[in-house]
Amino acid sequence: MNIRNRRDFLKASLSSISALSAGAALAKFGELNAYAQVPAGSYNALVCIFLLGGNDGHNTVIPISTPNGYQNNPALYTANRLSLALPQASLHHVATKSGDIYGLHPKLTELQGLYNSGNAAILANVGMLAVPIANRAAYLAGAQVPANLFSHSDQTSQWQTTVPNGLISSGWGGRLADYMQPSNSSAAFPAVATTSGCGIFCNGQSTFSTTVPPSGAISLSGLSDPAILQGNQQLLSFDNGLKLVQSANGVVNRGQTYANALNGLIGGVKINTPFPATGLGSQLGMVAKLISLHSQLQLSRQVFFCTLGGFDTHGGELATQDALFSELSPAIKAFYDATTELNVQNQVTTFTNSEFGRTVMPNSSGGTDHAWGSHHFVIGGAVKGADMYGKFPLLALNGQDDANNRGTIIPSTSVAQYAATLAKWFGVVDPNSLSQVIPSIGNFGANIDLGFLG
Repeated sequence: MNIRNRRDFLKASLSSISALSAGAALAKFGELNAYAQVPAGSYNALVCIFLLGGNDGHNTVIPISTPNGYQNNPALYTANRLSLALPQASLHHVATKSGDIYGLHPKLTELQGLYNSGNAAILANVGMLAVPIANRAAYLAGAQVPANLFSHSDQTSQWQTTVPNGLISSGWGGRLADYMQPSNSSAAFPAVATTSGCGIFCNGQSTFSTTVPPSGAISLSGLSDPAILQGNQQLLSFDNGLKLVQSANGVVNRGQTYANALNGLIGGVKINTPFPATGLGSQLGMVAKLISLHSQLQLSRQVFFCTLGGFDTHGGELATQDALFSELSPAIKAFYDATTELNVQNQVTTFTNSEFGRTVMPNSSGGTDHAWGSHHFVIGGAVKGADMYGKFPLLALNGQDDANNRGTIIPSTSVAQYAATLAKWFGVVDPNSLSQVIPSIGNFGANIDLGFLG
């Protein structure tokens, strides 16, 4: 790109995929009054995989040997799922510590292997809650619920902030980085990175996130001429008194600095583990490379955000989930294998998120509609795997866990509890600090740690 003036330079800079998120840069409204105390030389990383659109958990994890599962009450599942019911013989069996058997979707072969080897766990029926809701009766009696349930944008924001009502400028991933700032005080790169663009999850109050594409950091083009480079540096350093312009200049400067730091190291990274040639496979491959550089970048704590889209399955759900899970499962397995190659499998925890689940009852288009609770996976060497955490719901229309008559399942575990369990493992051990990182955790009493991490 030929950069001729300030407008061209700012346009190129802000569109550069190695530049910082402007939203994060402009969200610096305060700092957490917390100081992380972590052992010298320790390292932990969290990797969020957000399933955009609202994944149907009812065809992701299916009860088999439970009292209301496929074996003991087959009509409950098949009669309510109708055309979307997966044949029992096609499911990958996994057993809980209590002896219950569940089935994973036929395309989740690699996740079954990780689960059975003790390196993955299932978190059942998690969703956004303002307060605990015991059952259908409590919901119908007027229990407090999150704002704008079943809205993609609102529920995505709430999952990424853990705030069920009201507006907030930061996400819990960014606030984790805020809290860990003392441990990353010498870092040459941001503690929060995304490979595919990030919503509010990555926004901190006193730290910044950066975007690194799967292909690696890319510097601005058109700056090879020393005269042009000098001219644009003068443009960026010129104080014209406009705060918005100065903030944009700061975004560009930091983005270029971070890109230069990464470009000097990324070419030398060699990871032997093969990754699938898919969008998510490429994203997680880049995350593995960034993790391998944490010592050189002087980062003791890192947070990553990846996405896989397409889960808004109002129609054609069976074929769509087949394709999506065929991408999700192998990519997660390759990433876990890469962390083992790097000998950090016990320091890296991967987890799935999605804005909401979907109805038990299908619609007339071979799909499902927006609902509430769903099931998620947590993967890593520190996970107390081969088990299910939380309470699996009754998949009965108008049943005790149904908010209406279509199988809109009321969550039994909150997003706040999910995030708090991950945050405690990450190093946020002080209760007061935890409530700053996860503002709504106080609504769930003493039941904060769900127990799926060692």
